[in-house]
Amino acid sequence: DVRKLKKQYPGVPVVTYVNTSAEVKAETDVCCTSANGVKVVESLGVNEVIFLPDVYLAKYVASQTKVRIIPWHGTCMVHEQFTAEELNQLRKNYPDLVIVSHPECPPDVIKASDFTGSTSGMIQYVKNNKPKNVFLVTECSMSDNVQVENPGTNFVRPCNLCPHMKRIQLPKIYDCLMNETNEVLIDKSIIDKARLPIERMIKVGRQSSLA
Repeated sequence: DVRKLKKQYPGVPVVTYVNTSAEVKAETDVCCTSANGVKVVESLGVNEVIFLPDVYLAKYVASQTKVRIIPWHGTCMVHEQFTAEELNQLRKNYPDLVIVSHPECPPDVIKASDFTGSTSGMIQYVKNNKPKNVFLVTECSMSDNVQVENPGTNFVRPCNLCPHMKRIQLPKIYDCLMNETNEVLIDKSIIDKARLPIERMIKVGRQSSLA
């Protein structure tokens, strides 16, 4: 898919979300996160980029920059389930509800939210604003973690769970470390190519911190 896009748009840089396979990264110019997507795109100094794989994150980045974003049609199975109708109903039940959404949500959900930001941005927003009632429009478990640091806030939880994230459990991690099981083997040529876009992303972050 990445090669087809590169062939369709020759010479256009490819920006890829960091949570992608090594094979995809190997075809990428630079990686990004939901927090630094706009900075990474604008750091390239071009008029257009291919942005993979999440179409909603691509649309959010497009709304924050003048660079033309060419998206792919991928989505996050958790964030795509949320709807603006659901948020509006929650506001009826909690009139003072503050809605904080992740940029991988559909545009109508983002429009219906009070704040949109990356995972770290969402956490910081709650910490700084200390809302009485808040709904984090993201994977359900995140509310449990954030509430520990914000005991005065009530977290409304219409849950959307990620089955893939739920497979990561402490006993399984312990087993992997102790018995060195489930080793992931990647061809060295892929490793070398995949490392470059990650290093470029880190470089953008360092340059931003020095600016």
